[in-house]
Amino acid sequence: TSARNASHTVSHFILLGFPCRREIQIFLFSIFFMIYILTLLGNMAIVYAVYWDHRLHTPMYILLANFSFLEICYVNSDVPNMLVNFLSTTKTISFTRCLLQLYFFFSLGTTECLFLSIMAYDRFLAICRPLHYPTVMTTMFCGNLVIFCWVYGFLWFLIPVILITQLPFCGPNVIDDFLCDLGPLLALASVCVPIPGTVLICGTMSSLLIFGTFFYIIGSYTLVLRAVIRMPSSAGSKKAFSTCSSHLAVVFLFYGSVMITYVSPGSGQAKGMQKFTTLFYSVMTPFFNPMIYSLRNKEMKDALKKVVGGS
Repeated sequence: TSARNASHTVSHFILLGFPCRREIQIFLFSIFFMIYILTLLGNMAIVYAVYWDHRLHTPMYILLANFSFLEICYVNSDVPNMLVNFLSTTKTISFTRCLLQLYFFFSLGTTECLFLSIMAYDRFLAICRPLHYPTVMTTMFCGNLVIFCWVYGFLWFLIPVILITQLPFCGPNVIDDFLCDLGPLLALASVCVPIPGTVLICGTMSSLLIFGTFFYIIGSYTLVLRAVIRMPSSAGSKKAFSTCSSHLAVVFLFYGSVMITYVSPGSGQAKGMQKFTTLFYSVMTPFFNPMIYSLRNKEMKDALKKVVGGS
């Protein structure tokens, strides 16, 4: 066989998921199915509330609605396949579907990092530069930021995914995870040939994205909190703090689990942990987001009541 064919001797992968007895698999399926449905309903309610309530047609809520729509896409990139796997006996995924899942999962994750950064920028402008806010954060500029997040999010991981399609997968095809993740795929390819270049590029691009956006967000909120503390009116500072604390809660939930997964060395004990941290940011964070945003925000609460009440 030619070298070209050798790169695709693996036609499918086996996703181990959570190896356990059949009854427990069914039990896990029912729990994650409920979480999945509640995640979709919660995030759809936010998108719907922002769309219908004209008082929420402001940059902050436009960004939030896009973020909720992103979360819907994000859970759809990995959870349906995970649910099917709980009930499947073979647990296989084709080579092409595996790489497509990898691309969409990472692209949507990148888009999430960018959205969290832009939401932090929006809060920084609103609280630290209130007089400039209406002239800077126009609807058009907000729209351009949204387009930038989506487009750049889907371009960032194009190179790593293209590099992975060129790797030789020569035999081992068992992935100890519930989705086609970067680390396990690189580990399978490295069994066949040394791939230090690809590992370095993927690691560098992940770290640049994670740390770049994380430190930008923390920097923005440090300035915001400093401004909030100095506010003369307690009502104004309470409202600003409430809005920002919900954003920060989402940031720490997402980045905390992402950093454990992609930045800490994945060996021994950490390897078993990686599955659970991946599960946390890819399934649990999108589930918590609607609750965090709606519980801490009066306007969103009122809009959701109108949507649910139908009045």
